[in-house]
Amino acid sequence: MRIAVIGVGRIGRIHAENLRALPEVEEVVLADVVPEVARSVADQLQVSAADDLSSLLASGLDGCVIASSTSAHAEQLETVMRAGVPAFCEKPVARDLAGAVTLAELERETGVPVQVGFQRRFDAGYRRVRDAVVGGELGTVHLLRAVTHDQAPPPAAYLAASGGIFRDCSIHDLDVVRFVTGQEAVTVSAAGGNKGERLFVEADDVDTAAAILTMADGTLVLLSATRYNGAGHDVRLEVTGSLGALAVGLDQSLALDSAEPGVTLTHGPRHWSFLDRFLPAYAAELEAFVAMIGGAASPCTVRDALQAQRLAEACDLSRRRGAPVRLQEIPDTR
Repeated sequence: MRIAVIGVGRIGRIHAENLRALPEVEEVVLADVVPEVARSVADQLQVSAADDLSSLLASGLDGCVIASSTSAHAEQLETVMRAGVPAFCEKPVARDLAGAVTLAELERETGVPVQVGFQRRFDAGYRRVRDAVVGGELGTVHLLRAVTHDQAPPPAAYLAASGGIFRDCSIHDLDVVRFVTGQEAVTVSAAGGNKGERLFVEADDVDTAAAILTMADGTLVLLSATRYNGAGHDVRLEVTGSLGALAVGLDQSLALDSAEPGVTLTHGPRHWSFLDRFLPAYAAELEAFVAMIGGAASPCTVRDALQAQRLAEACDLSRRRGAPVRLQEIPDTR
């Protein structure tokens, strides 16, 4: 297979390295908005480089990984899909909901396979919990608690273009809640606050947020996110059912200390960013992408990504309104 990676920043480089390690991939070709950067990274990784996406598509590709800046995703994904090339695209597929709707409809019309980069679907813990829910091991599921607590805020320039904490951070939880439960949310109620740096207010964002989701079958989901968790990067999912309970992220890296006398919860190194927390999942999702090119079904379609984006929109709208929002208020495909 000959696969391109568009955008060679931090995540693009990781994707290129993971692709290079797969036996099915014969050639990896890099491109970037700054061609000199693509050539430099290509030299370091001992892979090929091209000047732009157009020349790559003209030269023949089996697949294309889009890891460029968020603002470029929609245009690049549409170009790749219209060329009939299977695509992997980092989230979000578009900066706004209307763009995501358009791409989901294009996916349906063209039939071109697309995988969206929600890497938690490939994490061993999340997959274990999903299997337990689907297999009935936990009985009737009553409650989920989803946590994404960053150790420190991202740069101000990133925040300004991120779309806000629900669209940028919590969207991973929103996607994986759908993945684990197999259910869609019908209502959300959200809130947010700022007790940190002024840069959040300047970005029309919040540094900490919470939401309650009511799923179609009545399951409740409690979601929290913060940019300030000094103990480390904390990503967890707890699922409580009538026959048992399971937790993702409850291991020796847990960024949480116990107040109980004589109790120590953490015995190993903690994670400090999403990259080291999900490094194995990033490799697994590229294996799945190669399998999709070979004919397997997409493990996360554009329509899946759209549903997570709709939830993020609903959460942000609820936070701003100070009132619950029904998902039927948020546009979907026809």
